[in-house]
Amino acid sequence: MEEPAPRHLSLPSRLLELCALLGASRDSLRGAEQVAQKKGVRNPSVDPEVLSVFVPPFVSKDESRAATADCTAPCKSRRRSFRKKKEKPRPEHWKGVAGDPEDVSIPNDVDLLALPQLCFPGGVCVASEPEEDRVHFLVLTDVCGNRTYSVVAQYYRPLHDEYCFYNGKAHWESSLQTVSMAGCFVPFAVCVISRYPYYNALKDCLSCLLTHLKLCKDFEVDDHIKEFAAKLSLIPSPPPGPLHLIFNMKPLQIVFPSRVDPESPIIDLDLHLPLLCFSPETVLQVLTCMLTEQRMVFFSSDWALLTLVAECFLVYLHPLQWQHTFVPILSGQMLDFIMAPTSFLMGCHLDHFEEVSEEADGLILINIDNGSVTCSKPLEDSVDIPDVPLLAAQTFIQRVQSLQLHQELDLAHCSSSTDLNEGHGRRHAWQQKLNGQIQQVTLQLLVNIFREVKNHLNYEHRVFNSEEFLKTRVPEDQQFYKQVLDTYMFHSFLKARLSRRMDAFAQMELSTQSEEDRINGMLISPRRPTIEKMALRGSSPLHVAHRRIVVSMPNLQDIATPEVQPRNSSLRKVDAVSCKGCSKAQNVAPKSSYTFKIPEIHFPLVTQCVDAYYTDFIELLSKAMSFLGPDSSALLARYFYLRGLIQLVQGRLLNALLDFQNLYKTDIRIFPADLVKRTVALMSAPERAKIEQTPELKRLINQVVDKPGEVAKVDDHVKNFELPKKHLQLDDFVKRVQESGIVKDTDIIHRLFDALAVGHQKQIDPETFRDFYNCWKEAEAEAQDVSLPSSVMERLDKNECVYKLSSSVKTTHGVGKIAMTQKRLFLLTEGRPGYVEISTFRNIEEVRNTTAVFLLLRIPTLKIKMVSKKEVFEANLKSECDLWHLMVKEMWAGKKLADDHKDPQYIQQALTTVLLMDAVVGTLQSSNAIYAASKLSYFDKMKNEMSVPKTTSETLKHKINPSAGETFPQAIDVLLYTPGHLDPAEKITDAHPKLWCALSEGKVVVFDASSWTIHQHCFKVGTAKLNCMVMAEQNQVWIGSEDSVIYIINVHSMSCHKQLTDHRASVVDLIVQGGEKAPRYR
Repeated sequence: MEEPAPRHLSLPSRLLELCALLGASRDSLRGAEQVAQKKGVRNPSVDPEVLSVFVPPFVSKDESRAATADCTAPCKSRRRSFRKKKEKPRPEHWKGVAGDPEDVSIPNDVDLLALPQLCFPGGVCVASEPEEDRVHFLVLTDVCGNRTYSVVAQYYRPLHDEYCFYNGKAHWESSLQTVSMAGCFVPFAVCVISRYPYYNALKDCLSCLLTHLKLCKDFEVDDHIKEFAAKLSLIPSPPPGPLHLIFNMKPLQIVFPSRVDPESPIIDLDLHLPLLCFSPETVLQVLTCMLTEQRMVFFSSDWALLTLVAECFLVYLHPLQWQHTFVPILSGQMLDFIMAPTSFLMGCHLDHFEEVSEEADGLILINIDNGSVTCSKPLEDSVDIPDVPLLAAQTFIQRVQSLQLHQELDLAHCSSSTDLNEGHGRRHAWQQKLNGQIQQVTLQLLVNIFREVKNHLNYEHRVFNSEEFLKTRVPEDQQFYKQVLDTYMFHSFLKARLSRRMDAFAQMELSTQSEEDRINGMLISPRRPTIEKMALRGSSPLHVAHRRIVVSMPNLQDIATPEVQPRNSSLRKVDAVSCKGCSKAQNVAPKSSYTFKIPEIHFPLVTQCVDAYYTDFIELLSKAMSFLGPDSSALLARYFYLRGLIQLVQGRLLNALLDFQNLYKTDIRIFPADLVKRTVALMSAPERAKIEQTPELKRLINQVVDKPGEVAKVDDHVKNFELPKKHLQLDDFVKRVQESGIVKDTDIIHRLFDALAVGHQKQIDPETFRDFYNCWKEAEAEAQDVSLPSSVMERLDKNECVYKLSSSVKTTHGVGKIAMTQKRLFLLTEGRPGYVEISTFRNIEEVRNTTAVFLLLRIPTLKIKMVSKKEVFEANLKSECDLWHLMVKEMWAGKKLADDHKDPQYIQQALTTVLLMDAVVGTLQSSNAIYAASKLSYFDKMKNEMSVPKTTSETLKHKINPSAGETFPQAIDVLLYTPGHLDPAEKITDAHPKLWCALSEGKVVVFDASSWTIHQHCFKVGTAKLNCMVMAEQNQVWIGSEDSVIYIINVHSMSCHKQLTDHRASVVDLIVQGGEKAPRYR
C-alpha cells in the first residue's frame, strides 16, 4: 500500500518523559567556599538546582531539513535541552526563558520547582572525599492523581582546578580558588522520569550512564546525558503479555518486563524486600493498616528502601488499589505534609522519627530498619489496628515461611558466572520466579479474607448486604471487617465483584474453590452449616453468643457485640504447628515469557538515524513474526502491537492501522482503541479515502471510531441493602426481596407477595416486610446455632443440613424435636440425646393432618406413613401441626419430582418454599397465617401436572438448570460438551469434562460434567444471541454470535481474548474438520 511522505510522531508509550541533571550552581559553590573560609566549615552545604533538562523529541523539524543523507556523518544538531545560564536569573515558573532558542516543553505533571529537594532529600554537601554512588526512587503525583515514576542516581565529581563545570564551558579559575577548593567533591544527580515504574531497569540504565559521566570532561556531561535520554525516548514500553524487551545499554543488557495482563501492574522490583525487613506478622499488620486506610509513614536510613518497600506493599494488595495520597519520600522541607487529616502513605528519613512521633497524632509509624510498627500517640490512646482473620493469617504466615528468600541458597549448586550479563540474567530469572510465588501468597491472603463477600452480593441490583455479611463474621474478626468495609479501597473492590470482572482475585477464587463451594453455587435454597462443618465447629460460649446476636435488625449500631478478649495492635502469635489447614507456598511454575532485542540506536540523532532505527525495528519484528508457528498467537499479537506502534511513529498511518486490525483479531485485550481513534483523527482526506477502499480497515474504523455512542456506559454503582420505609407494590417488593438475598426467583417472590399482601390493595407495608425479614434472619441464626451430638451426626450424611427444628413434642418414638434436612425427617430425642429416623422423603407414602383425643382435648397430630414400614409415625405437634403438614408435603412432592426429573435442584426449590412458609407464619401470627403460607406451596400442587412418563424417567439420567440463581428462566440456545484432558500446566479441575450452556444476551454458564456442579458462573460475550459453539483446541472454545462476531474463549481464564470480525452476517455454525485446528464457519 502506497504511503504519503512519513510524518514523525511522538512515541505514545515511550519510556522517558523527562531527564534532568541536578546539583549546585557555580554561584552556590562560590558562596559555600567563602563560608568555609570564614567559618572553617569542612563540608559546607549548598542548595540544589535543576541544571539541565532533556525532554523528547530530540529530533526537530529544523534538524530534519538540515540533516545530511548519511546518518553516520558528523552533524552539529541543535541541543534539545535547557541549560541554566549564569547571566540570567532563575525564573519563578519553569517554562523556559522567553525567546531562548533552547526552550523546552516540560510535561504538565512534572514540578521542576520541587524536583531538587526530592532528588537531594538529605541536602547537598560538598565532601572532602568521593562517596559511593547512590540511587533512590520517587513517585510523583499530579493534581488529577496520575502517577509518574522517577529513578535518581547521585554521583560525585571533583572540582577540577582548570574547569568550572556549571556553564558547560571551560573556564580557568584563579589560583586562590584552586588552593581553597582542592580535595572537594560535589554531588550531582541524574533524574529519569517515566510513566512506568521500571525501577530496576532504569536503575541499571543509570548505572551504565554513571560509568561514562565519571570519566568525561565537565563540558561533555550534557552531551552524554542527552544521548542517554534520547535512547530511552525511542524505547517503547512493552504491551501486556509474555513479551519482554531487551536493550543493550553497554555494558548491561537491560530488561524491560511487561505486565502480565492489562489490569495488572508492571512489576520491576524485588517483592521480597518487605519479607526481609519485617516478620510475617508485621507484614500482616502493615497490610491491615493499608486495608483500613490509616495515615502511615515509613522510616528508613536508606532513601531507596522507602519507595521500594512501599511499592511492594501496594503490589501485595493487587487487585485492590490504594486510592489516597502516596508520597514515599519526603525531604526535610516537606515534613508538614504529615499533618494532613486524610489517609496517606508517606516516607521519611529515620532521622525525623522522633520529631514526627512527637508532633503528629494518630500516625502509624513503620520503621523499615528495625522491622517495627508503632503509633505516634501515647500507648493508652493507641490506634486500634485490628487483626487479620485468624485462618487467613495462619495460612499466610506458613506460606511466607516456606519461601526461599535468599538467592545464594537457591543457586548454591550453580557454577560461577564468568559473564556479567549471564549473572545478571540468572538474578533476573530467580527474582521473577520468587516474585510470582509472593504474588500467589498475597493474592491467596486477599481471597481468604474476602471470599465470602460474594455470598452477600445481588448482581442484578448491584447491592451488597454489608450488615448481614458482618453478622456472619466471628466476633474477633468483626472489628477488622467493620473498618475495611468503610474504605474507598473496598468500595472499588465491590464494584469489580458486582461487574463480574475476571481479574486476578476472581481467577484465584475460582481456582481455589472447594467442591462444597461449587455445589453451593448451584443451590438456590438458603445455606446452612453442613454436618461436616458442624462437627468441626467449636461450641465455645463466644461462638454461641455471636450466633444469638444475629437475630436483630440489620442495624449494627444497635447490636451489642459480646465482650471479647481485648487485643493490642500487635497480631496474635500463631502456632504454625496448629495450622493444619495451611499449606506451603505454591511452587507455581512461571508462565512462559519471551524476549525481543531492540536494535541499536546510532548517533548523532538526526532524522536519518532515527529512520534507520525504526526501519531496523520493523524488520526485526517482521522477521520474528515469520518464524512463529500457529500456536504462538499471544506472541504474534505483541509483535503486531509493537510494529503498529513503530509505523505510527514513522507516520505510516495506514500500515499502522493494518497492524492494529490484525491485533484486534488476535488479542482484543491489548488493542489500543484510544490510540486508533487519535490516529484516525490525524489522517488526511486522501488517507481516509484509502481506508474506505480497504474493507478490513473500514470495518475496524466503523467498530472502534464511528460508533462510540453505541457503547453503553458501565453501571458501577454499589448500594447497601436497606429496609423499606414505605408501602411496596409488587414490582418494588420483588426488587427488595432480591436485594435482601433471600430469594431471586421472580415466580417464588410473586407467590410470597400473595401470601403477605393484606386486603384487596395488594401491597406490603414496611412493618410487615421488616417482620418477615427478621423472621427469616432469626431462622438462619437458629439453624447456625444447632448443635447435634456426635452420635447423631454419625447417622447423617456429611453434606446434610438441618433446616428446621420443631419444639419438643410427644411422638410414637418418644419425646423429642423433629428435625428436617434436605433428605429426611428424624427425631432428636430428649433426656439422653439420641437419633431416631422417621423417614426419608423418598420413602414417604402418605402425610395426613389429624387430631388425637386426650381426655377432653383434641390435639392436632401429624401422621406419616412410610413405604417400607407398616407402623405410622405420629407427632402431637399442636399449634405447629398445620405448618409441618404443609412443609412435609412440599418436601415430599419436591423429592418425588426431583427423582422423576433427575433434577436435584427441585429439592432445593422445595426447601426455599418451606422456609418461606415458616417465615410467613412467624410474620403474620394470625388465624390466616396457614392459609397465607399455603399460597407458597408449588410442588405439592403441581406434582400431577409435572409428572413424567415412566419410560422418560427411566431413560433420563440427569437434569440441570443453567438459569438457577437468575431472576427469570432463560432459554438455552447452544450446548457444547468438551471432554476432559490433563495438561501438565493445568489445574486438576481444568482437566474435568465440561458442559457449556449459551443463554440469552450472550451469557454463558459452564458446568463441571463430572459432578454437574457449576464450574464458572455466568460470563458474557457480547449482547446478541449465541448461535454455535465448538472446541477448537484444548484451551479454546469458539462461539459464533448473531452479531457476526466469533468470540474465542480461553478455557483457563474463562474470558474472551480474541474476536474474529471479518464477516458481515451472523455466524450460524462452526465446524472443526479432521486434521484442522481452527474451525471453519458459515
